[in-house]
Amino acid sequence: MLLGVNIDHTATLRNARGGNDPDVVMCARVCKEYGADSITVHLREDRRHIKDEDVRAIRVLPRVKMNLEMAMTDEMQKIALELRPYAVCIVPENRKEITTEGGLEVKNQLQRVKDFVKPLVEKGINVSLFIDPDIHQVSAAAQTGAQYIELHTGRYAEAFGTDREQEVFEELKGSAVFAQNLNLTVNAGHGLTYDNVSRMHEIPNLYELNIGHSIICRAVMVGLPQAVKEMKELITK
Repeated sequence: MLLGVNIDHTATLRNARGGNDPDVVMCARVCKEYGADSITVHLREDRRHIKDEDVRAIRVLPRVKMNLEMAMTDEMQKIALELRPYAVCIVPENRKEITTEGGLEVKNQLQRVKDFVKPLVEKGINVSLFIDPDIHQVSAAAQTGAQYIELHTGRYAEAFGTDREQEVFEELKGSAVFAQNLNLTVNAGHGLTYDNVSRMHEIPNLYELNIGHSIICRAVMVGLPQAVKEMKELITK
């Protein structure tokens, strides 16, 4: 499995005081140097953490594959088409949410998603849809033209260590296998930590895990290079 590191919360820390400390671009470089296969940034509509200038600066870093998380809006599509990142991940977005609360509704707005995805794919961008582990959403995603899905692992993270863990994990695993049978490449992320990430090895052929908050929290204690190295070791055992 590959490791995508979401660095949004280095920007959260920077924005708390203003200025440029920590340097988000330097954080992207460090993550790449110590094992990240891609760098994820979520350019939210309200710009609460990552800013436009961060995205532009990371986009041109040598050998850094940028995954741009974004809402399904005309503004974000225009930015993606201009910058042509390595990948985009289309997520639902709610200004009042602390973090992404669930997967994108694809099934009930299939044509809209198709129309949004098409010009991105035509520009050579890898497109992923962030969806819940639900076979109806997976089936719809396979009809959109997107090459990837990212399965929302939030329910698994919440159930980890409880009597619901196995049931929720099997739902996640089943959705991944179903998606692969539909020729989708499957990523996963949200709520994954150093404690619960090991079970991702039980899901066959997962391509990439996108992890942010846990790594940045660990970095406060041990430093960013060590935090990335530790997570990389866990997912590549």
